[in-house]
Amino acid sequence: MKKNGIREIARLASVSIGTVGRALLGRKGVSESTRERILSIAQAIGYEPNLAARALSRGRTPIRIGVCIPRELHYYWDQLRDGILDEADRFEHLGIELNLRPTEGLGVAEVEKLSQLVADGVQAVIVAPGDSTGLAPVINGAESKGIRVLCVDSDVQASCRSTVVSVDAEVSGKSAAELMGRFVGPDAEVAMITGMQSVELHRKKATGFCELFPQICQGGRLVEIVDTLEDEDDAMRKCFGLLERWKSLSGIYVRTGNCLPICRALSVLGLSGKIHVIASDLFREMVPYFENGAIQASVNGRPYMQGQMAMRLLVDHLLRGHSLPPHYRLNPQIVLRSNLRLFREVRPA
Repeated sequence: MKKNGIREIARLASVSIGTVGRALLGRKGVSESTRERILSIAQAIGYEPNLAARALSRGRTPIRIGVCIPRELHYYWDQLRDGILDEADRFEHLGIELNLRPTEGLGVAEVEKLSQLVADGVQAVIVAPGDSTGLAPVINGAESKGIRVLCVDSDVQASCRSTVVSVDAEVSGKSAAELMGRFVGPDAEVAMITGMQSVELHRKKATGFCELFPQICQGGRLVEIVDTLEDEDDAMRKCFGLLERWKSLSGIYVRTGNCLPICRALSVLGLSGKIHVIASDLFREMVPYFENGAIQASVNGRPYMQGQMAMRLLVDHLLRGHSLPPHYRLNPQIVLRSNLRLFREVRPA
């Protein structure tokens, strides 16, 4: 694009250069219809504003983005946080600053933490929602003040959040069902161990699995869904109870980051490799269980990429003026022993 790109946009849109500048910067004084027309023309002619120049034009006033995600389960959330931090580092020279307000666990004190971020005057927030009912009014209040709220990993559909970045939950559940159906025989009885059913992501994965598994496995049925806390001791205790109730179990779909206690329970009972395990997500501690056949496959939710995309979308919006999509869904990754070593999650730090 030639140097007079803004002039060309102004000519095509029949507006002043100042109006184009305000539209691209996301500033007030431009109607929404005019802004959309200008952004559409800019995209059509391939105009890309210089982000460094944009930061300088702001007088290097920091752009503060709040982050509210859990500490536990650290296997999963550490990866998502790393994606956010690594992407933010790329834009630090442009004045991007992070305000971290982690919670101890999913759904724990989220309302208070998000309210604190809003009060701190951030321009945008990335939040991993667990308490959808409590978060909805806080999110709506933030959006009314012009603070963009991006949900990551799961959603708060009852709110007017700006966007959500997550793996496609229904596809994840159906992928797990298809994998399970290929490993177990006809008339197989399988169970699901899941996390908090109040979280939309978990519900959609469970729905996808329940819908497809009977179609893949002739005569197969899901005999029980076990809802665990995001706690390893609770998951292991409930797994022992599940195995006691269902002696003929052929497979377990572990729809939570708590796959390690399930694998340990199976090992203690001498059932490793005899009961097929389809896990979710991926981290280094899972490698031995792939190698000894305790885990047959995993449907990776790609938390690192979720964190990266969440930060990238906000920077593109706040600095480039790009519109935020209603949602950004990632395709889950199928992990098998044969391709395990190709994934960044299992490489040495």
